Amino acid sequence: VQLVESGGGSVQPGGSLRLSCAASGFTSRRYTMSWDRQAPGKERELVAAISSSDGGTTNYADSVKGRFTISRDNVKNAVYLQMNSLKPEDTAIYYCFVTIGATNFWGQGTQVTVSS
Repeated sequence: VQLVESGGGSVQPGGSLRLSCAASGFTSRRYTMSWDRQAPGKERELVAAISSSDGGTTNYADSVKGRFTISRDNVKNAVYLQMNSLKPEDTAIYYCFVTIGATNFWGQGTQVTVSS
């Protein structure tokens, strides 16, 4: 299984970024795709997740509710994270991962920096 993230970068507070993650190398039709993040000196935090069911059930960390939106394209095996109203505390490496059964597969991560 391979996951490739893109879309990170630097932005000023209040700005927006859209992260993308393309997954390949598996055939399961039932899987959850998620984003988490790792900031220096902080614990890893699950940011958002979306299931493979019709409509895609979503879950968000309280810290990003109302600002971030996770979506997916089941045909492309891709997941996206639209991040709006970014804050300096959103600065972190963001990782995409897919959960198939009881196994997680991770991408390499993409840096998001929010600074004025």
